[in-house]
Amino acid sequence: MRTVRGLSALLAVTLTGLGIATALPAAHADPDPNLHITSVTLSRTSVAVSGLNTVPVTVTVKGSYGSGTPEENKAPVNVILERTGGSGQRSTLWSTNLPRLANGTWGGSLYVPSTANGTFRVSGVMTGPYFPNSGRSTTPSPYPGPVLTVTGTHQPKITASVIPKVVPYNTFFSIKWAVTDAQTGKPYGSRVRVVADGSCGNYVGPYYTDLTGTDGLLTRAYNPADAYQPVCLGLPSNPALVAGLGFLVTVKPVISAVPAWTAASVGTVVPVNGIVYRVQPGCKVYVQRLYGATQWRTVSTASVRLSDRYTANVQLASKGNIPYRAYFPPCHSVVALSKTFYIRTT
Repeated sequence: MRTVRGLSALLAVTLTGLGIATALPAAHADPDPNLHITSVTLSRTSVAVSGLNTVPVTVTVKGSYGSGTPEENKAPVNVILERTGGSGQRSTLWSTNLPRLANGTWGGSLYVPSTANGTFRVSGVMTGPYFPNSGRSTTPSPYPGPVLTVTGTHQPKITASVIPKVVPYNTFFSIKWAVTDAQTGKPYGSRVRVVADGSCGNYVGPYYTDLTGTDGLLTRAYNPADAYQPVCLGLPSNPALVAGLGFLVTVKPVISAVPAWTAASVGTVVPVNGIVYRVQPGCKVYVQRLYGATQWRTVSTASVRLSDRYTANVQLASKGNIPYRAYFPPCHSVVALSKTFYIRTT
């Protein structure tokens, strides 16, 4: 099984739509050469938003696209705003898909959440429809536009408790998600609509949603395969999420160790082969020998390869039926031990 610990960067993808994290590196792209913007205006320069609510701001874009054929006139655009100050959870805001209202004019709404607390400036316009990390071959056309000041209070906070905290390899697990008011630390007192499937920021409507209890809690059961991809919970809005949390659960690795020979003479170098599931390539494996009744000492080390396999060479030092084991020390806050194996040395 291929490891996904190398997916640490992928956690960023899950929250792309929130602007909370940076997406995975994308192929080089340039702004759409057919899109030409002359102005972007907002109906308001400041908004106050509380809790789970959003406040609509009308966005108007003037410009042109291509040669203005009927098909091109149907193309929507999205306006992007980047944070310039403040301390909210959001670093980027996206408008809804702005339809063409008339030749040279697009218009629609930007739904501002409380998590955008701070100041934002229009930074660009992109041909729609909105879908972060969709693999589009263009990037936003830069346009330094107006500033929007957001006063966000009682912002939602999402937390998660994995049950069990460290998931045994290839087992089912659960996550208790909680949505609370970050300002008071208490639930909002009503059932909260959440997205518990999809990939958070990459997921666009229609949303498959669940409801928390009035205590803000939602417990979901997950299959063993879910431990090898980001899990997430988000609060849906249009077009992105109000807030979201995505992460990889911690899975206890499983390590095997098999000597090439179970009997050899003193001085022989015996390869010990094994697999460590659920780790990142490059992590170290230590083959240890038992001295006395309880003292294990490292006699060889090896690195986990991309295939999740390792090979450690153990030189037999003394006669006897010697016990060995493979030890995987904390590489990602987890520890694993193989079954003890024996090599009879003559």
